Parts: sequence; structure tokens; C-alpha cells
Amino acid sequence: MSRPLLRRQAIAASIASVALPTIAQAQPRPVTRIAFGSCADQAKPQPVWDAVLGYRPDLFLFLGDNVYADYVAGPATIESMRTAYSATDGIEGYARLRHDVQHMAVWDDHDYGQNDGGVGFALKDEAKSIFLDFWKAAADDPRRSREGVHDARLFGQAGQRVQVILLDVRWSKSPWRPTDERNAAGKERYLPDEDPAKTILGEAQWAWLAEQLRVPADLRIIGSGIQMVADGHGWERWGNFPRERQKLYDTIRDTGANGVVLISGDRHLGALYRETNGTPYPLLEATSSGLNKFFPNPREAGPNRLGGVYGAPNFGTIDVDWWEGKVALAIRDEAGQAVRRAEVHLDGLKPA
Repeated sequence: MSRPLLRRQAIAASIASVALPTIAQAQPRPVTRIAFGSCADQAKPQPVWDAVLGYRPDLFLFLGDNVYADYVAGPATIESMRTAYSATDGIEGYARLRHDVQHMAVWDDHDYGQNDGGVGFALKDEAKSIFLDFWKAAADDPRRSREGVHDARLFGQAGQRVQVILLDVRWSKSPWRPTDERNAAGKERYLPDEDPAKTILGEAQWAWLAEQLRVPADLRIIGSGIQMVADGHGWERWGNFPRERQKLYDTIRDTGANGVVLISGDRHLGALYRETNGTPYPLLEATSSGLNKFFPNPREAGPNRLGGVYGAPNFGTIDVDWWEGKVALAIRDEAGQAVRRAEVHLDGLKPA
């Protein structure tokens, strides 16, 4: 064998013996576009889904009243719940979103089964089973073996990780304190109640929430069927149990949870809010309601509201710019145009 050939073979063997650097695999695309909404009456047209799908969300969050299963005259029956979900299955845009877009869901009162209902609803176990079947929860889903339908999931890689926490504000909720002046401004249905025995989440869900808030994440979205920081009205809201709302703020602070923004539904209007009183850092809340249920020309006080309320079909969005470290919350109309918008820097969402 010639010397040049031997030399070439030796060089080839030497190259083969060197560990070549691994080609970097493409990382999953981070979550940057999140949409959410509430209050979808299956008995009425729902054209808003075209705009929702046109927004092309990475994730959609259903915040409750995803169907209307109860009656004006009283709570839902098992039959009315099944009928409501069956009708919803036949709505094209709704079905397309559930098929094409990653999503999560929690309930509020009308899919729970009782208007403004809570711990005392007699059919809540049956309602939970029907809810979880509709949302195709697996047989081993933790929600099937615990009380309530609260849920939490992580999306994305470290440095661009989104945590979604959806709270069940019905299963353990104590009765509200009724108003002493029905329909009076700021006292429409309920009054603040300082009773320390009253709860929204219940002991087990409070412990679960604290555990979730200790999980590492860069942006945390906490969803609630009813408004959390909103003040100035007497409808359902966390402010009707001031001790529970302060406990929410304190739990965020005590767990050291960074990056929290809040989303809610229920109100049949869209609005943005900002709260700094008693909070670990400024908390932004976006309320989106409803997908097809709304109060035209609503008027109410909003001491911590950013701008006016929006009284037409709407959905909410969260746009995350990981590279600039910014989060934009918006309420969008039936054409997908932003009608209310607020922005926050992730660096500003850290307990002092």
C-alpha cells in the first residue's frame, strides 16, 4: 500500500475519532399569543370565533359560562346541562377552536349550574363530570379525583415559561352577603362581607394555589370566573370577600411569585384594571365578557379601571414579547381589533 494512501487513511481515522459538536436542535416556539373569553350562550349566534381564530392564538383560555346550562327560574338539571353542551358541540367556530387550538377551561356559575352559585349547589358532582367529559379530560386527570375543576399547566422552556392557573370560584364559595338596596349603584346585588369564615377557594384549593405559585415560571396567568381586583360595583367579585382578596395578594407575595397577570370574565363587558393597594406589585387584570353575551352601553364606577368599559361582543388577548420583556393585555372586538390595551414590563412584576 502506498504511503500517500496510508496517510489519507490515518487522517480519516483521526477525524472520525474526534467528537464532533452536536448540531443544536430547534427549540419549541415560545408561547407569545394567548386569547381568552367567557360567556358564550349556545342558543345565540357566535360569530366572534372567526376573529378569535384569525388572531391565531397559541393557547385559548375559557374562563367560564362556556355554556348556559341553568335557568332564569332556577338551577340546572342534569338534562339541561347535557342539552347545553350538546348544542355547543354543534357550533362551528367553537368546535374549530377546540379542535385546532390548544386550550384550557374552567367554569363559572352558568356552566357550574346555578346563577351566582357556590358550595351549596346540589348537582355539582354531576356538573363536574359532564364538564370534564365535554373538555375531554383523561380518565387519570387530577380534576376527576379532587373537589373542583381548578387546573394549572406550564408552557414553554425556562426563560420563556408561561404558567396558567385557572381557579374554581364556585365549588367551595360561601354565600354572598345580599344587598340592602337592590340595583343601587355600587350595591346592585351584593355587599362586602368581612366574615372570616367566608371563603372563595376553600382550604384545599388555597393550599394548591400556594404550591403552584412556587413552581418556577417567567409569566403567570391567573384566571378567575369572577373579577379579582375590580372595584366600584355590587355584582359578583372577589372584593365582596375582602379578606379572601387580600389573601390572594398575600399568597402571591409570600410565595415570591413573579410575573403574575390576572384575567376574568362573567360581567358581560370588557375592561382593564390596575391595582397597587395591598398588592406585592402592580397587578393588571383584563376582564373579557362576553363572547356573545354583553350589556350594551354599560355604565359603572371604576376607581381602579384603566379607561372605560366596553359593551359589545369581545375576547381578550395577551401578547408576550419575550425579547423586550413586555406583556400587552387587550380587549378585542368582534372584528379582532384592540379596543382597550395596557402594557407591563415583566421586570416590574416581582415582589419587593
